[in-house]
Amino acid sequence: MTPVVPGPLAELVAAAQAAAPAARVPAAPGVLPTPAGPLAGLASGPADGEPAAGAALLGTLPATTRPAVALRPLPLPPVATRARWARAVTAAGPELTGTVRSAVGLGIEVAGTGAAVGEVVVVGEGTDAVQAEVVATTGTLARCMPLGTVHGLRAGTPARATGRSLRAPVGPGLLGRVLDGLGRPIDGKGPLRAEAWLPVEGDAPHPLERARVDTPLELGVRVLDTLVTVGRGQRLGLFAGSGVGKSSLLSMIARGTDAEVSVIALVGERGREVREFLEDDLGPEGLARSVVVVATSDEPPLVRLRSAFVATRIAESLRDQGRHAVLMMDSLTRVAMAQREIGLSVGEPPATRGYPPSTFALLARLLERAGTGATGSVTGLYTVLVDGDDHNEPIADAARSILDGHVVLDRRLATSGHFPSVDALGSISRVASRVTTPQQREVARRLRAVMAARRQAQDLLDVGAYAAGSNPLVDAAVQHGAAIDAFLQQRMDERAPAADSWGRLGALAAALGEL
Repeated sequence: MTPVVPGPLAELVAAAQAAAPAARVPAAPGVLPTPAGPLAGLASGPADGEPAAGAALLGTLPATTRPAVALRPLPLPPVATRARWARAVTAAGPELTGTVRSAVGLGIEVAGTGAAVGEVVVVGEGTDAVQAEVVATTGTLARCMPLGTVHGLRAGTPARATGRSLRAPVGPGLLGRVLDGLGRPIDGKGPLRAEAWLPVEGDAPHPLERARVDTPLELGVRVLDTLVTVGRGQRLGLFAGSGVGKSSLLSMIARGTDAEVSVIALVGERGREVREFLEDDLGPEGLARSVVVVATSDEPPLVRLRSAFVATRIAESLRDQGRHAVLMMDSLTRVAMAQREIGLSVGEPPATRGYPPSTFALLARLLERAGTGATGSVTGLYTVLVDGDDHNEPIADAARSILDGHVVLDRRLATSGHFPSVDALGSISRVASRVTTPQQREVARRLRAVMAARRQAQDLLDVGAYAAGSNPLVDAAVQHGAAIDAFLQQRMDERAPAADSWGRLGALAAALGEL
């Protein structure tokens, strides 16, 4: 493999010499003339105790491709000029072209590119080229996962490293747009007006630099705003089996929340449901203040995985601007499944239910990026598809241990027509005590106590064996059961302001009496 040095550096030298011909100096055969004019700082020696900028920059090139430049002490140019020339020297670095060694299953093995983990590699040439991301390296081999179709790929296909990682668009110009899993527009509204493209990988806020969660966030759903109160910057999971109403509840929240901006990630969704969600559930009004990232179930696993990180990066950029955003992801389980496909493809050992260890590390890394910052916040709402209605399965258990609360949806409530099918007694918000008043906590406690008593005596009530007067809590539940159910239920197209919900709960608690 022969390293090839592209032309930007030589062109810069020629341009500098043309700009200052009088400053040229003779050069020995095979040696470039000493740069003059604007490029002189690249080849200057130490000045005022500074190291030679040009020597440091040119020293980054391999010895076989490094131009021999006669270094001499010259004044360093301004910092901005030095940074500009530094980027030019980086752009003029050698580009190594490798080849595909094998393509087995979901992965591609590439040799000779020297690419690092997380770097994007372009496999193939011309219109047949496909991007892939390096997910593991072994010796001189880089194991990559494609970001597109690999039909027609064969051993020996050229591959080259790009020297960059995947990036996501950010900025207020994304509002009202629908993007694919890599941050590209798919709504036919023209190019994005992005302020910048930032790496999708990032660090979570420093624990000591996070603001405290002390402000309630209105979701527009009565049972959640009162019995499972969410704080701005909290991370909450919606746990349920298939077909119990997770996506429907999420769409209610998307329309009813008072957050400034919503970032919605649809990961592994059915293609049929995407348009229905955008037009029926979200609607034009909800879409106008939202950014939607879509990766359907037929996308490659890496695209499905990265769509979660693209949405998170967009939400983080809003938080960095001091805004309060809601990040809604449907579903976290499909993100974990995508990572399982990737991990097993590169040889990771399967652990609990086939999930490799990297899956659980990824969940923590992804979820910790939401939350409060110094000024803004990202409130994370993640749906979790529990396997076989087992709420102790690995992904549900791992997510519950990281999140700041969980909402459990009950299949029995869903089948009886009770919507939203929230099991209020099985749900909890770990920050509720810090975002509610003592009076609000008291009325919520009364309702919970009555609901718990009714659940314990349900078998006796069903067979008519309960004797009235045996338990005041059960008596209150029987007397006001219809009012309790009416409070807990809500139509999908109904938005319940938090103030109205608390007022209604206060009236219901007063009717229940002192308990």
